[in-house]
Amino acid sequence: MTDPIIWLGAITMGLSLGLLGSGGSILTLPLLIFIAKEPEKIAIAESLLIVGLVALVGTLTHYFKGNIIYKLVIYFGIPSMFAAYGGAYLAQFVSAQLQLLIFAGIMLLASVFMLKPVSPLTNNPTPPHSGFWLIPASLLVGCLAGLIGVGGGFLIVPALMFIAKIPIKQAVGTSLVIIVMQSISGFSQYLQIFQDADIRLNWPLVTLISGCAIGGILVGLQVADKLPQTVIKRLFAAGLIGLSAYTFIANF
Repeated sequence: MTDPIIWLGAITMGLSLGLLGSGGSILTLPLLIFIAKEPEKIAIAESLLIVGLVALVGTLTHYFKGNIIYKLVIYFGIPSMFAAYGGAYLAQFVSAQLQLLIFAGIMLLASVFMLKPVSPLTNNPTPPHSGFWLIPASLLVGCLAGLIGVGGGFLIVPALMFIAKIPIKQAVGTSLVIIVMQSISGFSQYLQIFQDADIRLNWPLVTLISGCAIGGILVGLQVADKLPQTVIKRLFAAGLIGLSAYTFIANF
């Protein structure tokens, strides 16, 4: 745990959540598996807990700024919580190799979102702040969260912006609440499974990464409006492509 790469990676994860409202768990899981050498399934559970805790700090900041739309939290967050719990339950029947291959595919998808922003929906009958059409997306994101330990912010933020028609600041704030909800839900299922199997998490590592990442998100939230997000997204996407390729190679 004294490896400085672990500290740097955790801070970067927090910065990503603070700057973009997404990307945290996509960095956390490779950090846990490839750098900290955690077993894959344990790393997925630890990733959910770490991202949930870090997103909670970001949520508090956005709460005081009035950037959270609670109606959308209900429409998206509650279905995603149930889906995350179900995804975590299904994970015990899926090999760690398949989980990581799915994760690698999700990293590639995230890089596409970062490199080429989604265009707003045209001729969309859904009025602003309506959440009905978010429910299918919430079920997909929640299931992925539970199955492979991703927060899904890179999917949640565009969905909130272009389906519910809300500004990016509110989308980021609302996304962080949803990430907290589904992360804790999925983690609770993993914790129950691990307790039954007498498997223990690496709590000192979780504490270290969470603390560094919380510092990162606090910095990210302060400078988010001062940095060019387009450049940040492109750099982040390039990193995701590299991580995705490494994960594919490592699991074949």
